Amino acid sequence: MSLYEESPGREWGWLRGIWAGRARVSEDFWRVYLVVVVDGEPVGMQDLIGMNFTKFGTVSTFSWLDPEVRGRGLGKEIRQAVLHLAFEGFGAREAASDAFHDNLASNRVSQTMGYEPNGVDWDTRRGEAAVINRWRLTRERWAAARRDDIELVGVAECRPVLGIGVGFSS
Repeated sequence: MSLYEESPGREWGWLRGIWAGRARVSEDFWRVYLVVVVDGEPVGMQDLIGMNFTKFGTVSTFSWLDPEVRGRGLGKEIRQAVLHLAFEGFGAREAASDAFHDNLASNRVSQTMGYEPNGVDWDTRRGEAAVINRWRLTRERWAAARRDDIELVGVAECRPVLGIGVGFSS
């Protein structure tokens, strides 16, 4: 069964990818998988990915929300939280995000958060080639509009697991 066919093959492929990502943690690559919970129910995910983070201080984000909860501002909330973790908690210099060209809601979240356009690329969606908009957010742009009501807990204990040493400076 192809990953691009109907359920349950698509979901099984998704889970295999998550499990593989969880097993791969080094100074050169890590991916923090966060669950989005509303009223005690899981409704989505928000990931923070570091590639060569100790060299460049850059991260990228990925999110998915259940269609039932979209359009309520939750996408913006979870992006603000994960950016706070990246910049304030881990000392990131820059964050990247991307979205399919026709995913207007996701592209709007990036624009609203202060990301700047950073070109286009190609990816596949259900087996078909599709254009991706790339976005870039610097630490300075984030700091100018950052929220002050997000609390980080236990981040210091996570940094060494991800290879983010005490000596890393943003």
